[in-house]
Amino acid sequence: MINMVESVKKLIEYYKDVKREVYLDLENSSPVPKEVLDEMIIYFNSKAYGNPTITHKPGWEAYETIMEIRDKISKYINTDSAENIHFTPGETEANNLAILGTTLFSNKKGKIIVSEIESLSILNLINILSNFGYEVVKIPVDKNGFINLDSLDKSIDKNTTLVSIMMVNNEIGSIEPIKEAIDIIRDKNSDVIIHSDASDAYGRIPIDLKKLDLDLMTISSYKILGPRGIGALYVKDGLEINRIIEGQIGTDHLWPGIENTPLIVGFGKASEIIFSDFENKVNHMKRLRDMLIDGILNNIESTILNGPNGDQRSPDNVNISFIGCEGESLTIELSLYGVYVSSGSACTRRMLVPSHVLTAIGRKHLEAHGSILMKVSWIHKIDDIKYVLSVIPNAVNRIRGITPKEVKNDV
Repeated sequence: MINMVESVKKLIEYYKDVKREVYLDLENSSPVPKEVLDEMIIYFNSKAYGNPTITHKPGWEAYETIMEIRDKISKYINTDSAENIHFTPGETEANNLAILGTTLFSNKKGKIIVSEIESLSILNLINILSNFGYEVVKIPVDKNGFINLDSLDKSIDKNTTLVSIMMVNNEIGSIEPIKEAIDIIRDKNSDVIIHSDASDAYGRIPIDLKKLDLDLMTISSYKILGPRGIGALYVKDGLEINRIIEGQIGTDHLWPGIENTPLIVGFGKASEIIFSDFENKVNHMKRLRDMLIDGILNNIESTILNGPNGDQRSPDNVNISFIGCEGESLTIELSLYGVYVSSGSACTRRMLVPSHVLTAIGRKHLEAHGSILMKVSWIHKIDDIKYVLSVIPNAVNRIRGITPKEVKNDV
């Protein structure tokens, strides 16, 4: 049996001579900028380190800090009350709370509608609920990943209890017509609970909950260069939602346990940074995104952009299939140059199955397996993208050179 620890040590040793590094795997994790880390660090041992439910100075400081961050985030999504924001350990937990919290204890086993390109934390969950008497409908998408609004319209009926449609697709960057979808749902059945996973929208496109009649919305910290291990669920005033885990009740009745104040502070600081100069940061990401897309498509043969182009695409997202390349092999090859990307999504890369998002938009098996996902951010510079574009052709040519001819042609 291969000793994984030893293998990892050897790989790290192998990479030690990498002279330059450009991290574009922001779908799966992110570095924490110094400004965010500096803000967090004092909350570990010198300020607000107490349990926010305890009536002593460190506890009061923690409580006040958490309330301040809730208020700050509520303003970034334009909702009236900080009480609408509920912190969870991440996007997955927030999605589970949204779906299970509104269905698990319901006496009515109604219809649940989702898009077929939701994250696996949604799709896997509703597949389980289908075994407990819930009817599940998955709305198809077109070749660019946009939901079929006619299909959604036809699927909504008096038995529909919950609809979950992500605001921006995490893999191919499609900015979904969420306002139009909400209007259709409300027109057909005003009692339907509507959830949106906005983890890849928050900090990339404007979100105004005064204009979007959502009941529930998920956002994530690390997707905006905040710390991992913290996310949040927006819950509309008056919506009945239940806890899905039990334990000591802290400042938030929906997620028991002692709040992780330093991570909450980091989430708040990362939000403050991205929204303090939002338009310029988004435009910067768009320039880098387009530079990367155009540089690859115009200079490397047999490449396909996955997802839409232009303003219908998230400003940070680049997903390209390299025909004749196996995605995992290309990921490893690029890492030797210090360029870190991902093949498909982290949820599926350990399994030999293509991304469900890419198959949903019509990509063939080998086209999907040859996809590379890259995400840019406000911390990246033009020189970073120039470096990536300088090394990708060599990496692609080498992988294509060792790929069997029958594989190359079977697309």
